[in-house]
Amino acid sequence: MTPPRRDAWIEVLAPGALSCVQDLGRDGWRHLGVGRGGALDPRCAILANALVGNRADAAVLELTLHGPTLRLHAPARVALLGATCQMRFDGQPLPAARPLDLPAGTLAIGGMRAGVRAWLAVAGGFTVEAALGSRATDLRGGFGGLHGRALRAGDRLPLGPQRALALDAPRASGWWIDPDFGLDPHAPIRYRPTESAALAEAAARFGDSGWRVDPASDRQGLRLGGDALEGVVAAASGVSEPVAPGTIQLPADGRPIVLLADAQTVGGYPRLGHVIAADLPRLAQAQPNTKLYFRACDENEARAARAAAAAELARLRWAIVDRLGGS
Repeated sequence: MTPPRRDAWIEVLAPGALSCVQDLGRDGWRHLGVGRGGALDPRCAILANALVGNRADAAVLELTLHGPTLRLHAPARVALLGATCQMRFDGQPLPAARPLDLPAGTLAIGGMRAGVRAWLAVAGGFTVEAALGSRATDLRGGFGGLHGRALRAGDRLPLGPQRALALDAPRASGWWIDPDFGLDPHAPIRYRPTESAALAEAAARFGDSGWRVDPASDRQGLRLGGDALEGVVAAASGVSEPVAPGTIQLPADGRPIVLLADAQTVGGYPRLGHVIAADLPRLAQAQPNTKLYFRACDENEARAARAAAAAELARLRWAIVDRLGGS
């Protein structure tokens, strides 16, 4: 039996718009001002890893707007999940949302459609050096991932041990998973309004009209454009308070920001509420200049939505394991 390769790596020929190494983030460092970070849609990272037989917390590549061109110097199993985009291997189109066994060659991932981000998993995971217990790239802090930054042409991404594959052409599985996970892209995004009496009116008004996704949005926060919520900031204390992914902040210009995975740990802007965990993945795919609608919900609905999302994720993971066991 051929032993697994332990010297495998992938070369970056073109980095794409913003490609970086991510995993499920780093826990336990908020008291030092270090947020969790990690993949903006953990479900996609977990399921992409499942498709190639990795652990859920293995490092993946998070791709934004336009994917990279990568050179595989040895055969590897890969899977791409998330926004719709064109993927080619040595010029040949490839399907997403399924395991792909590829020989040595060039993998090119194009522009994102019907979404903003996709996650690429490779069997063995990307074995960049861990920082504070995680391989996730903290772009604001400049650490983790590959040298704390987005990928650049010429980078080499080390991989974990590879299963020996003998093939001279791409091989795709005959099955795949639903990349949308049953989410309704047109449904309002749910949030829990603040309990602050001074901000209650603004929190209610936040859900009264649609908001346009500002192109200046990034991994730290989704900036929303629209009619400003005026006369609110003065009513808030301005004292810094804890924040987390999902927190809805209201800067002085009256245009909200929904914090995402790279959120800071404290902030002084008034907090209008919190987007529920089950709906945060939709914000990771919100395209620039599209309109989003928000709806207030209570704790019971938020808990039920989170439980349903966890159950669906577990169902898909077990289905993948079952399929891989039979392949």
